[in-house]
Amino acid sequence: MTKETFSSRAESDGATPGIGAGATKLAEAMPTAAAIPRVPGDRLPLAALLVMALMGFILIATETMPAGLLPQIASGLGIAEATAGQMVSAYALGTVVLTIPAIALTRGMRRKPVFLVAILGFLVANIVAAGSEDIILSLSARFVAGAFSGLAWGMMAGYARRISAPKFAGRALAIASIGTPLGLAVGTPLGSWLGTTFDWRFSFWALSALTILTGLLALAIVPDAPGQRAESQIPMLRVFSIPGVSVILVVIFAWMLAHNTVYTYIASYLRTTSESISVDVALVVFGVSALVGIWITGTLIDRAPRPLVLASLSLFLIAGVIFIAGSQSLIAVLVALALWGIAFGGAAPQLQSSISAASGENADIANSLLGVAFNVAIFFAGIIGAVLISSADGTLLPILMVALAAVALALVFMARRYAFPSAR
Repeated sequence: MTKETFSSRAESDGATPGIGAGATKLAEAMPTAAAIPRVPGDRLPLAALLVMALMGFILIATETMPAGLLPQIASGLGIAEATAGQMVSAYALGTVVLTIPAIALTRGMRRKPVFLVAILGFLVANIVAAGSEDIILSLSARFVAGAFSGLAWGMMAGYARRISAPKFAGRALAIASIGTPLGLAVGTPLGSWLGTTFDWRFSFWALSALTILTGLLALAIVPDAPGQRAESQIPMLRVFSIPGVSVILVVIFAWMLAHNTVYTYIASYLRTTSESISVDVALVVFGVSALVGIWITGTLIDRAPRPLVLASLSLFLIAGVIFIAGSQSLIAVLVALALWGIAFGGAAPQLQSSISAASGENADIANSLLGVAFNVAIFFAGIIGAVLISSADGTLLPILMVALAAVALALVFMARRYAFPSAR
C-alpha cells in the first residue's frame, strides 16, 4: 500500500493512524468525508486535467516565447538584444527563488483557491509585461510571473493526483503534463510568429487572453481538494532526506540539462549536418514525437513506472548517439529527432510521478523542488551551450547529451529501492 493510498483511506475513515485519545481528537479535527469533494473511482476527471494541461501550455509558452522575439522586444523597448534576453532569465529566476517558499506557505491550504490565485497572479504579471515601456518594470513583471508559474507548477502534480482515484494517479499526471511538450512544440513557435507578424506585445496579450479563459474554466470545472494535513508536514529541508528524493532530483537535473542545452542551440547543431533541416521542421518532428511519448507514458505509467523511465532515458541516449554518428544523413537526424521527442515527451509525468510516490504527502514540496531543478538546468544550459558552440559550433552538443544521459540512466538503474522502484 502506498503512502497516499494509506492517507486517503485514513481520511475516508475519518481518522488517522494512531491509538488512544490523540487519534480520536485528531479525527474530530479533520474535515468530514462530506466536506471533501470526491472523484468517482471508475473514471478520470478528464476535463479538469485538461484545464491543468492548458495552464501548463501557457506557462511553458510564456517562459520561452521572448527567446524568439529578441530583436522585436529590443527594438520596441530601445534596448540591446542581450538585455532583452534577460526577460527569459528573470522569469526563470523568479521560479527558482520563490517557488519553494510559496509552496511551503500554501501546502496546507485547499487546492482550488491556491490554483486560482496562481493563475490570477500570473495573469496580472503578464499583463504588466505586455504593456510596460520600461525594461526594469518588464523584468520585474517577468520575475513575478515566474514566481506564480512556480507556484502553479509545484502544486499541479499533487492536485492532479488528489482529484483522481489512486489507480489513475500516473495517467492523471500524464494528461495534466501534456501542456509541456505542446508548449515547446506549438506555443513557442506560434508566439514568435504572432509577435513577428503583428507586434511582440500581441503575443503577450494573446497569452493573457488565454490565461483568462483558463482561469474561468478552472473556476467552473476543476474540483477542490484538501491541502496537506498539518500533522504530515515536515520542514522543507527535510524533504531532501526522504529516501529517493535527492536521487530523483539529480536525475532531473542531468536529464533536463542535457535536453535544454541541445534544444536551445539546436540551430547550431543543424548547421553542422550535411542536409539542410530547418529549425521549424526539427521542432515539429520533435513536438509530434513528444505527443507520442506522452501517449505511451499515459498507457504504461501506472503499470510499469520503472521500465518506462529506463526506456525513455535509453531512447534519449540512443538519440544522442545517432546525432553524433549520423549527422551527415537526413534520415538518421530525423530518426534521432523522433526518438528524442518520444523520450522527452513522457519525462515530466514520469519524473513527477516518481518524486510524488517517493515523497508521499509531501509531494507538493517535492514537486516544487522538481520545478526548481528544471529551471536551474535551463539556466546552466544557456551558459554551457554558449560555451560549447563557441568552441566547436554545434558538434559538441550531442556528446554532452550522451554523457549526461548515461549518468542519469546509471542513477535510475541503481536506485531501484526508493527512487525508481519496480513496483509501488
